[in-house]
Amino acid sequence: MNQFSQNFWNETNVLVTGGASFIGSHLVDKLVSLGSKVTVVDNLSSGTLENLDQSKEKITFLNQDLEYISKSDLDKVFRDQEIVFHLAAVHGGRGYITTHPADVSSNYSIDHHVFEGCNDSNVKNLVFASTACVYPTKLQDTIGSDYKLKEQDADPTDLDKLMSADIEYGWEKLMSEMQLNAFKKQYGLKGCPVRFVTAYGPRENETHAIIALIYKAIEKMNPYQIWGDGNQERDFTYVEDIVDGTILAAEKISDGTPVNLGTGDRYKMIDVVNMIFKILNWKPDKLEFDTSKPVGALSRALDNERANNLLGWSPKFNLEDGLRKTIDWYKTSHKIEGNVDQDILLERK
Repeated sequence: MNQFSQNFWNETNVLVTGGASFIGSHLVDKLVSLGSKVTVVDNLSSGTLENLDQSKEKITFLNQDLEYISKSDLDKVFRDQEIVFHLAAVHGGRGYITTHPADVSSNYSIDHHVFEGCNDSNVKNLVFASTACVYPTKLQDTIGSDYKLKEQDADPTDLDKLMSADIEYGWEKLMSEMQLNAFKKQYGLKGCPVRFVTAYGPRENETHAIIALIYKAIEKMNPYQIWGDGNQERDFTYVEDIVDGTILAAEKISDGTPVNLGTGDRYKMIDVVNMIFKILNWKPDKLEFDTSKPVGALSRALDNERANNLLGWSPKFNLEDGLRKTIDWYKTSHKIEGNVDQDILLERK
């Protein structure tokens, strides 16, 4: 499973937008290891050059804002690129995307420019980083549900069907999947949306749930605060699995077919918290549940049958293994301050 074609990637010109970000930088490292000629375009609004330390000597880096880019600069960025992975976006964890609805709406412009750049430069395939937020929240509103979201539950090709998505961030991603399909219909653009769900791992920031929970535990927050009542459920997917599925999608899907990248397993937030405490061998005296904070969908997990059938992909990491690797990274990269800065749970720094 998760076998890549070395011939496909070796010496291939690959562009990664948002390549200095959490997921993007891991993707860059993997592509470099496969022998690709990688160009990264990123405005460093949330990504960092430090994320690219492993590959910086082997890539071309362009500091460019794709929202405001001129047509001439757009042509330069995409010229001669064969495969494009589009991860550039204004994004963050639930707290960030809930409190920055106008900011995340700027992704409409970013995505349109990328699709335009790919189309005008005759890119062979485009992989668009979408999200589980494209799915209707009514399918995710029952704690304890065993329903796994299927790709057909959010079909941007059926324009006569009523659609729904999860707040502005989800609507933007759904509309950009529709944009991608429009470019396919009008111009024949080849591409594939990959729908991520609650990715976590090294290099992620504290606006995202897993890193936020680890941060609070490392800082020994006491009472330890959990957003919501702790019963909300998520499908947590380790970043290496996300990267593997994304690369396989570039190899095997170009007709616009969306594909889920998730484990299909659900964990309650309170259970994740207790797992983190166990790994760190520390536990607070008291838990505090803040139900005023945004928590998003109540129960979310993705069906990954299509990814298994079309890509030969399945996740390699269970949650405990992924948490251990993430905690090991965070302990070496984070300077303990002895207190929790609430601002970094909501703002990207």
